[in-house]
Amino acid sequence: MLYKRIIKPIAFKFDAEDVHNRVTKLGQFLGRYKATKKVLKKLYYYENKILEQNILNIKFKNPIGLAAGFDKNAKLLDVLPSVGFGYVEVGSITGEKCEGNPKPRLFRLPKDRALLVNYGLFNDGAEIISKRLQNKKYEIPVGISVARTNIKLTKEEAIKDYYKAFKIMQPFSDYVTVNVSCPNADDGRMFSDKKHLKDLLKEINKIEINKPVFLKLKPDVNKKEIDDVLAVINDYKFIKGLVISNLTKHRENLKTKKEDIDILSLDGSISGKAIWEKSNEMLKYVASKTKGKYIIIGVGGIFNADDAYYKIRNGASLVQLMTGMIYEGPGLIKNINKRLVEKLKKDNFSNIGEAVGVDVKGFKRSFN
Repeated sequence: MLYKRIIKPIAFKFDAEDVHNRVTKLGQFLGRYKATKKVLKKLYYYENKILEQNILNIKFKNPIGLAAGFDKNAKLLDVLPSVGFGYVEVGSITGEKCEGNPKPRLFRLPKDRALLVNYGLFNDGAEIISKRLQNKKYEIPVGISVARTNIKLTKEEAIKDYYKAFKIMQPFSDYVTVNVSCPNADDGRMFSDKKHLKDLLKEINKIEINKPVFLKLKPDVNKKEIDDVLAVINDYKFIKGLVISNLTKHRENLKTKKEDIDILSLDGSISGKAIWEKSNEMLKYVASKTKGKYIIIGVGGIFNADDAYYKIRNGASLVQLMTGMIYEGPGLIKNINKRLVEKLKKDNFSNIGEAVGVDVKGFKRSFN
């Protein structure tokens, strides 16, 4: 209540990226000390056995993760467990340091409970971030999202960049997500094309892969394009899961209109509730096609337990959020987990894994 009544109204008066940077610095400070982390845990942490899952030999205490894009440079890993996340995905991290797109590049769309994002893969690069993670022990599973540096690159150069980021960052991850769907980078969706994707995965397969690998997909596709991607990854057994989905370039259903706010004339892609329907449509289609073959992480528009449970019942073993936390506050994670326990018990499930995909015909759930 404090967040929504006092903190958010004040924060929303200032530039969104500046606020994000200040929150990051605050999070680094709070994560430095046992006392502050203990206070945060008392306020925000919640645990229940019914929420635990062992997925791909990784233990998740709960299914709620922080989506890539919030902790771009892996600076918040000491504090995020205390806020209640079951896991976190950092990045996206590129082969070289990336300044991203010109500022301003992050905007709020309160009418839509959404963000307009145009960072363009801003991050410190694989070499610097890997040094930051040397000898660090994680309290929760950490996924690392890798992408290509946001500069003009040929396909061959882009593949080398992915290769570099993947090879450097894999040792510091519990799983790696290959982000082939960044909408705000120079041709950042090149590898959504099936031929290019095959070339990329063929090169990555030359690395000694010892962590589960996920592929992050864009929502602005038709079923034929989804089928093409599924056909490609079927030949690459190291792909264990899919992250569904990234941001959308489409703005046709926004409540915020161009005449109301100038920023809609700027480049960028949309997150939050505005992506809810698109991401769910894609999630359900992929789950019905693959029937449990791949672990699915559901992303897009999660603002409460009902949203998370919907994605879980429709095939997501894990979910991620970011925009919802910005609008609802850090207490959102605890609230979702507590409500999920209530829902699972009401539906007579003894573990959250039993609820995965129950609304998808022919879906084969894993109970490990």
